[in-house]
Amino acid sequence: MDKYQEITNQIVTALEAGTTTWVKPWSTTGAPYNASSGNVYQGINHLLLSFAPYQSSGWLTFNQAKACGGSVRRGEKSSSQVVFFKPLTVTDKVTDEERQVPLLKTSAVFNLEQIDGLPKKYLPKVLAEGESFQDNARADVLLSQAKVVHGGGQAFFLLSNDEIHLPEKSEFKSAADYHATALHELTHWTGHKSRLDRTFGARFGDNAYAFEELVAELGAAFLCSDCGIDGKLQHDSYIASWIKVLKGDKRAIFTASSAARQAADFAKQAIENKLAA
Repeated sequence: MDKYQEITNQIVTALEAGTTTWVKPWSTTGAPYNASSGNVYQGINHLLLSFAPYQSSGWLTFNQAKACGGSVRRGEKSSSQVVFFKPLTVTDKVTDEERQVPLLKTSAVFNLEQIDGLPKKYLPKVLAEGESFQDNARADVLLSQAKVVHGGGQAFFLLSNDEIHLPEKSEFKSAADYHATALHELTHWTGHKSRLDRTFGARFGDNAYAFEELVAELGAAFLCSDCGIDGKLQHDSYIASWIKVLKGDKRAIFTASSAARQAADFAKQAIENKLAA
């Protein structure tokens, strides 16, 4: 089975079992990251590592663990993988011209909880006091770039007016629920024609509608991780539509993850601009 299909099947199986992996709380340890390089995993890799049942969000390959001074605990097996694209040169059979195509490769990784003997600097990260979701500073900056209208009983992005509509904050069960919902709608906001110009579906249930909702849910998950927010799935009614889209196109989850990462990066420009000011 090719890697695209294997990974898609993995995610479809989780969805059919009622598991929405990307809403795993990262509020104490941050988004999944490579403990050797310190780089945060993006897009599809963020999603894939959310399957793992660990509190730590730090990961290493077998060789990286050894190079860092640790060792994978005897009997531990890697049930997680990250993907990357390696350029492959192919020759066109008709024109005889060479061109490069992306080849999907995978690499097994181990959670820090599976590794012994690591020096202290590689041990699981914990967000410092004041960096937790409660101060909301990053989320507030993210939302400040959009027009947000509070009131009413629904949360939605009004494309025609370029407005995010949310119920009053007091209507939400928690601040985390409020911000997770708001960041979902902010991801929709990035898709406006004046920004990233994504295609929005015409009606509930069509593929374009379901795909955009999947992008928004993943984008919100990425932004929640960045802000240290314990986000929860906001639109579980779309799961059946997501499964239909994923089963119909083995590359859809990769495309959706890429679009969600692009949306999150676009939204985070507000933070970068504030820091540069």
